[in-house]
Amino acid sequence: MTTAEENGCHDDDHFGVAVVGGGIVGLALVTGLLHRGIRVKLYEKTSAFRPIGAGIGFTPNTQQALQLLNPGAFAAQQKVTTANGDPKNPNDWLLYLDGYSSDVEELIFKLHAGYRGFEGCVRADFLDEMLKLIPPEIIQFNKSIVDIVDPGDGAKVQMHFKDGSTAQADVVIGCDGIKSRVRKLILGESHPAAEPSYNHQYALRDVVPMDQAIEILGDFKARNRHMHLGPGGHVVTVPIAHGKMINVVALIEDPSDWPDPTQLTRKGGGQKAIEAYKDFGAPVRNLIKAMIERNPTPDLWGIFDSVDNPTPTFAKGRVCIAGDAAHATSPHHGAGAGMGIEDGLVLSTLLANVALFSKLNRAAAVRAALNAYSHVRKERSQWVAESSRVIGQVLEWRYPETMRDWEKCQAELTWRSHRIWHWDQQAMLQEAQSAFQKLLGSVE
Repeated sequence: MTTAEENGCHDDDHFGVAVVGGGIVGLALVTGLLHRGIRVKLYEKTSAFRPIGAGIGFTPNTQQALQLLNPGAFAAQQKVTTANGDPKNPNDWLLYLDGYSSDVEELIFKLHAGYRGFEGCVRADFLDEMLKLIPPEIIQFNKSIVDIVDPGDGAKVQMHFKDGSTAQADVVIGCDGIKSRVRKLILGESHPAAEPSYNHQYALRDVVPMDQAIEILGDFKARNRHMHLGPGGHVVTVPIAHGKMINVVALIEDPSDWPDPTQLTRKGGGQKAIEAYKDFGAPVRNLIKAMIERNPTPDLWGIFDSVDNPTPTFAKGRVCIAGDAAHATSPHHGAGAGMGIEDGLVLSTLLANVALFSKLNRAAAVRAALNAYSHVRKERSQWVAESSRVIGQVLEWRYPETMRDWEKCQAELTWRSHRIWHWDQQAMLQEAQSAFQKLLGSVE
């Protein structure tokens, strides 16, 4: 067995953070910690960062959080993002179409997102740019977390990995996604919130080359973000890769239970998607056909979230969770990654304060910081997860309060989106700092 000292994240005298999971939230958090001069080690369970072709959107609040987290991370996002329409004169509206009633998709409502306020990119491109901000030596691959032991005193937190190795740090942050092992270690294997819940939706997703997208949708619709709505399903199309392709996500209502909750994907997506969209207009049907021609046996992605059993706390002792590990959400708001980046902003800001404490008082300071983080982030992030479920119903004409009343649909979408986008990040950080000081004072 490798000892903690041999594989250790940090020695006893220096403050150091361990981040478990190298997805977008984990990498963003690492860049935030490095930007503040904090020692950090990243533990990733896979053997390498694997390219993922799916797209990701950046809401206005996410861009602001990236700027505060690490200006380099914001520059990375700006480098790979794709403007709607003409990059010199971008279209800042989210456009919602009736993709069901006829082959001519009527614009039924729209939502202004602010200047370049909601743009997409290829997920792998963003990860690659963020990795340029992270020294390779702080990343360890093939590290699947098994157990975490917090002695509760001044000694370091111990991590145990599947390969038999161990490591230590002053604080461990689980950014290990929707099936988080760290969440289970915090809550207990049998806790209702230890596992996410199936949202009774699944998705088919792929990218389509821009020339083919233009043939199907026309030039304007292909080069601008659109939501193609209908009963029981909707399709999102977003230009990515600097206009070379579009990202397509086709979401389908599913009254059945997910057959294997241990797996987030299953086979059989092609025929199910064709059947689900057979009554939609020609643009949607042809998009689905194009996706299946590119990949005849696509996976179906189950939509899981933490709404049914929200996590009661994001922290326990000197261990915490962030991103989907803490508050998994469906994709309908396009805000899941953004919530995780906000988590990283709060954590990196608070832990920069902890780094100033002496070894004697460090453990108490970490606990106060993580409790302050959980206090500040729980309400907002869990509301976003709940609201995202509602938006999925609105976009599929099955939310009782709106149904096919387009004015009500637009109003519902607007107030919910604005609550996410128009967020005062500085006020959030001030609240976190205040909570940290109050909690720290109660233990001194």
